[in-house]
Amino acid sequence: MDKSLYIKYSKKLKVLSDPKRLEIIDLLSCRELCACEILEYFHISQPTLSNDMKKLEGEDLVKSRRDGKNTFYTLNKEVLKDLNYFISHISEASDDCICNIE
Repeated sequence: MDKSLYIKYSKKLKVLSDPKRLEIIDLLSCRELCACEILEYFHISQPTLSNDMKKLEGEDLVKSRRDGKNTFYTLNKEVLKDLNYFISHISEASDDCICNIE
């Protein structure tokens, strides 16, 4: 397997290693949410949420759209499926497994 894939996915996993960000992913699994709705759930400041959302967006795990003054967030389900596939792939023996390199 291409070593750059390990780097790519480790960056996504690092962003997801924060419990609050995992909760945000869980919240967004239900539907698109406005930043104000996420703020209400956590009772955190807007700059704190912005920092977390910037990290999630930076790894393409979450997408945003503006509507007037509001920002709405949705999951990037394709990227999350791809991450899930990668984890499944490296946790199973296969022909291209690193253990088969001679």
